[in-house]
Amino acid sequence: MNSTGSEVKSHTDPPVAVRWSDDGAGVDIIDQTLLPETETRIILRDVDQVVEAIRSLRVRGAPAIGVAAAMGLAVEMGRHVAEPTAAFAERLRVTTAKLRAARPTAVNLAWAVNRTAGTVSAVPDNAAAVLVMHEEATRILLEDREMCRMIGEHAEALFQDDTGVLTHCNAGALATGGIGTALAPIYTAAAEGRRIRVFASETRPLLQGSRLTAWELDRAGIDVTLIPDSVAAVLMAQGRIDLVIVGADRIAANGDVANKIGTYGLAVLARHHAVPFYVAAPTTTIDRATAAGEDIPIEFRDPDEVRRGFGRLTAPADVAVFTPAFDVTPAGLITAIITDRGILRPPYGPAISALGQDGRDQRAGESRAGTWEDG
Repeated sequence: MNSTGSEVKSHTDPPVAVRWSDDGAGVDIIDQTLLPETETRIILRDVDQVVEAIRSLRVRGAPAIGVAAAMGLAVEMGRHVAEPTAAFAERLRVTTAKLRAARPTAVNLAWAVNRTAGTVSAVPDNAAAVLVMHEEATRILLEDREMCRMIGEHAEALFQDDTGVLTHCNAGALATGGIGTALAPIYTAAAEGRRIRVFASETRPLLQGSRLTAWELDRAGIDVTLIPDSVAAVLMAQGRIDLVIVGADRIAANGDVANKIGTYGLAVLARHHAVPFYVAAPTTTIDRATAAGEDIPIEFRDPDEVRRGFGRLTAPADVAVFTPAFDVTPAGLITAIITDRGILRPPYGPAISALGQDGRDQRAGESRAGTWEDG
């Protein structure tokens, strides 16, 4: 007990969502469909298992599925090193296409797969190609861990002691290769001894907020309160939310953001209540080839995820369901975008352009409109 008589929670390191299997020939993930009831790790040993895990949300979150897909490509190709060169090349093409199609909205998935496949163009033999892909997937994992850490550091000044934070879906360690995107600043602030009060929305219909974010933060000893999605407006009206921070699955060149369905509504509520609304994402989530949010492909989920949530019929069995997995928040509703390279301020088009095509800054950042703030 502490001095107030409340229980002092123990602190546990954030979970590891995705990693190599011990033998290096499989993708080791937490099966997130079983959380919070059971924390179970499974090993994926071929492309079909990886694709199924991504589509079924056993592994989820834009950075994490990018890492898992990159690893999955190396794992699948490792099963076929004895094939003739031409057959191996064709299998690489087919496997890459399968993985890219697993979920269309998250840009990290296609980016990671393309990057991993692209490393073998000048490699002389199949075994060497598999080794190169394995090494590249490992680099993507390690880079993602570092990007999460940097997001947390860049956002540090936004979190004072006793800050009330609302987050949506899960953009924590379960969604990345590191400590998360939207949750990275929370973990960083907590590690420095600040008290952060997190309100996690359930995130219907699949409850990523209640099943994953609440579990992850409670496990880490961080003060978290679970709320139904419809309670967010009440908390804002009561002045209990100091800021909203969410992740992103794709950021268009103009700063429009695709994220879990419900994000747009929170941004509208935040604007009405004068609550800052932040997006946290690695620069790999920025898609310069997509001009605006209206051009982002939106995935639609199985209607039975709504009609038969978690196995029980909760609606007429044949009722029509409109179930997009994501919505798009216009750039004009976003206070700032927190990246591993710094904080982007509006107008976002020039700020994103200043980062450079490889996600790295081309010039020193300055704290002014349309630029990025380095640190």
